[in-house]
Amino acid sequence: MAFGKVTEETVYTCTGHPLKSDIANILDWMLNQDFTTAYRNIMALKTLKGLALHDILTEIHLFVHRVDFPSSVRIHLLTKMAEIEYRLSVGTNEKIQLSSLIAAFQVTRDLIVTEA
Repeated sequence: MAFGKVTEETVYTCTGHPLKSDIANILDWMLNQDFTTAYRNIMALKTLKGLALHDILTEIHLFVHRVDFPSSVRIHLLTKMAEIEYRLSVGTNEKIQLSSLIAAFQVTRDLIVTEA
């Protein structure tokens, strides 16, 4: 057996799926840090854990539907995420798409402040 004990973390690690704590960190960085810090932190996490942006995007999508964003903000964010997912599916550079994702969340942060 590759891991001594079966835990949530070992299952996620074995399957290459991002941990919930990883997604929470990524969301925190995108919504609360400046662009450069968020980008560096997410790239370091992706490299350390071997995460694919598509898997991260899938988990973040679930988060967007659970949070009580204003409708216009949710629509903006889901549209941007759909565009990023499409671009990933046609083989564009993950680093560029990560930049797009961070930018979308930072614009979302600004929209929330504006609508408050």
